[in-house]
Amino acid sequence: MNEINVTVIDREGVSHKLVAPTDMSMNIMEVCKAYELPVKGECGGMAMCATCQCYLESDTELPEQSDDELDMLDQAFFVEDNSRLGCQIQISEEIDGIVVRLAPEE
Repeated sequence: MNEINVTVIDREGVSHKLVAPTDMSMNIMEVCKAYELPVKGECGGMAMCATCQCYLESDTELPEQSDDELDMLDQAFFVEDNSRLGCQIQISEEIDGIVVRLAPEE
């Protein structure tokens, strides 16, 4: 399998069914940007800005959050228990079917 299915719910509640390649070392933020969804990703995926914050809406198992991700979320707005940085969710076969909701913009 070289592609997985990703569902992104935008800030208006519209669900977008996306296909993401597993062989290009992409993350959720990059996939959203490739599909022209409103994700800024100002730091370029370095877990330094939280402009790609999203909420994990599915029961998808994700790797534990890094200290950098946790530190950034401590400073972000609209943080929930299921908040993640899209740039820290790597596209892989293990997350096929993931559903995320974009966090509100500041």
